[in-house]
Formats: sequence, structure tokens, C-alpha cells
Amino acid sequence: MNNTLLKGLAVIELLARSQGAMGVTDIARALGLPKSNAHRLLQALAAQRYVIRHDGGSYSISIKLWELGSAALSGFDLRRHAEGVMDALMDATGESVHLSVLDQKEVVYVHKVESLNPVRAYSQIGGRAAAHCVATGKAMIAFRTQQWLAAMSQELTAYTPHTIVDPAAFTAEMAQIRKRGYAVNRCEWREAVSGVAAPIRDGMGNVIAAIGVSGPDARFKPRRLREFSERVLLAARELSEGLSGGPHHGLSHVASAWRP
Repeated sequence: MNNTLLKGLAVIELLARSQGAMGVTDIARALGLPKSNAHRLLQALAAQRYVIRHDGGSYSISIKLWELGSAALSGFDLRRHAEGVMDALMDATGESVHLSVLDQKEVVYVHKVESLNPVRAYSQIGGRAAAHCVATGKAMIAFRTQQWLAAMSQELTAYTPHTIVDPAAFTAEMAQIRKRGYAVNRCEWREAVSGVAAPIRDGMGNVIAAIGVSGPDARFKPRRLREFSERVLLAARELSEGLSGGPHHGLSHVASAWRP
């Protein structure tokens, strides 16, 4: 790919994930670019309205990126198809509901229904998380090939003391998920946040997404966990039954495969 294009995309991604405006020097340092190169890229991006230049010379992402993201999300017909099911799942459990797809070794949250509880799990549409740490991610990767999982088991990163990083334990966890049909996150991505999720399959039986609930671990005790898992399995089954005709085209533009 064109090297300048890749550098420009890196600038956009950096600013999109930044908590505020950044100066040229900070951007250049973060991306390992000469300051002059970073300045030229920022000028070009500002001319196309992807970034905004503020007084003092700092830059931030513009609303154009949000417009593009919103336009893309509107094209995912699974997302539209899932809205009613997600609303019903939130009403039944009282917890936040996520619809996720797999992008290499991360999940991307393509839709969310927020819990009405004042204390709830924090996440955002378009956000990412390590797939081996969250319930929706585990629900998808468990159905990958044994070769894929074996390679993944050698690259596990711990995010909390509860993250499963031992290859044998990870392999056993994946087998358990395949057996029972749903995955559980026990404070593995964020301390005191747990979740339950199940895979969504297309008309050919391929796992293309996952739906799940998450919230404070204190509300995910054994009895409630069983109830949540039953509700999540029903929601995933309902969404899967609504998909037919092969791989779901609405997600083929989002999810990408990681090949070890």
C-alpha cells in the first residue's frame, strides 16, 4: 500500500483515540515520523476536513470521521436486525448488551444497548477489546480452528490478575465454551466487570458475531449467571435463525481474519 496513505491513516487513528488535541511534535513522536512529514500529513488531512487545526497549532479529529463511521454502521443489516433482540435482552437482564464482531485478535463493538442501572460496565460503539478477555470475543474465537487457537494460546496478554494466559488453561476454556455454547468473562478484561455471550451464526453455520451482556461482577453470581446464559443463548439463537443465504455480507467488510 502507498506509504503516505498508511501514515495518514495512522495519524487519523492516533487522533481518534486521543483524549484531546495533540501538537505536531507529539504526533510525530508517537508515530516515529519526522516532524516535517507529520506537519505535511496534518495539512493534507485538514484540507480534506478529517482533522481540525486549533489556535496554537494543535490538532484534533473532526466530526467527518464520526459521519463516516455512522454511515458505515447503518449499512450493517445485522445491526439493524439485532436492535429489537438487544432491547429485549437488556429488559430481561438489566445489564448492558453488546453486539460484537471479530477483527483479527480483537472484538469491535458494533452496537450496544446501555443498562439503565446507575452502576454499569463502560464501553462504546466502535471500541475494541482483546478477544481472549471478553465474553463476546471468547464466544467467537472458541469456534476457530485448533491451529488458530494453538497459535493464539502462545500470544495471550494479561490485563487483570484473572486473565487466562496459560496455554493449557486457555485451550480447556475454549473447549468448554464449544461444549456449552456460551462464554463467560470473569473480570478478565477489567477488574470487577463480568459478562456472558454466545455466538451468532449465518445460514451456513459460520460464527460471524456475538451477542452478550456485561456489568459489575457483583451482579454476576451463580444463579444470575445461569439466568443470563439462558437469555443470551436464546437471543443468539433468534438472531442466527434470522440469517440465511450464506455469509452475512453486512459484516464481511468489518471482520478480518488473523492467520498465524
